Amino acid sequence: MLSFILRRLLALPLILLAVTFLIVLVMQLIPVEQRAAAYTTDLAQLSRIPEIIKTNRLDASVFEQYWRWLGQALGGNLGFSRTSGQPVLSTLAARFPATLELTLSTLIPLIGLSVWLGSKAAVQRGRAADTFIRVIAVVSSSTPSFVLGVWLLVIFYGALDLLPGTGNLSNDSAISFLTGEIKRVTGFVTIDALLGGRPEVFWDAIKHLIMPVFTLMVVGSAGLIKGTRTSMLEALNSDYIRTARAKGVSERVIVRKHARRNALLTVITLAGLSISGLLQGAVIAETLFGYPGVGAWAAQAAALGDLPGVLGFALLAATIVVLINLAIDLAYTVIDPRVRYA
Repeated sequence: MLSFILRRLLALPLILLAVTFLIVLVMQLIPVEQRAAAYTTDLAQLSRIPEIIKTNRLDASVFEQYWRWLGQALGGNLGFSRTSGQPVLSTLAARFPATLELTLSTLIPLIGLSVWLGSKAAVQRGRAADTFIRVIAVVSSSTPSFVLGVWLLVIFYGALDLLPGTGNLSNDSAISFLTGEIKRVTGFVTIDALLGGRPEVFWDAIKHLIMPVFTLMVVGSAGLIKGTRTSMLEALNSDYIRTARAKGVSERVIVRKHARRNALLTVITLAGLSISGLLQGAVIAETLFGYPGVGAWAAQAAALGDLPGVLGFALLAATIVVLINLAIDLAYTVIDPRVRYA
């Protein structure tokens, strides 16, 4: 087991090298003048484009540009993001807690609700409940996240004025953090608000989470519902389940103790993929709802040709995906003792 973990961790640098080099290669498709414009702060500096290109060697070969960036990255310097006006590491440190809070706020109810719906559909196969749940999954998989997000904004922010449309805090609540009245302990505004004894700020943060969380949940639930249903059907139709029924074991025990446990391997895999999907969906959701996470910053950096910002986000995302896949593999050994890694 230890050797397996070490092999996966040793493969991480190779994966990061491949991902970041591919991004540098793709960014070369953007005209060099447009990439140089990301280094300016106003229109008056556009006349300095040739100087910027020469100073930052933006016209060099892709290998030379990547080698220069890699040398800085190995020294702990991921470069300066013109999009945020800060070093990339500082931007990631400041914005990642918001993205993590959004992801975890989505992931926990997403997995719980999707597994319950998928299990319910399998148990009620062919009945009205099964049909209704499958329709929900189809509609969810067919609805683009940005379309759903716009609908939510139009209805709950524009028409009804029930929920805030942008950010993760209102101005009054944000001032409490900026002035130090509420201390940043975990980086999660909801938890820090509770720790600071400010329940009104906590509820304000919850209101800001509702629409982006719902958007990510709806879009991310389809695959998990379908996968859970399929896995549960296979388990319910297996020989050991028929044997348990013949012995008089109640259907409730069969579903909860036997079938659902054996379906967990598929569920764990799909849950891991859901986390990766949430990171991708966070880029759209954060941009749409003005949420101050790394996703919105990365989208803006990509639009402006901010190469250090895009590479910093890619490093973070690739590392998370690799570690999630490792955690999934290790979880297999807990769920199914037959699974062993050499």
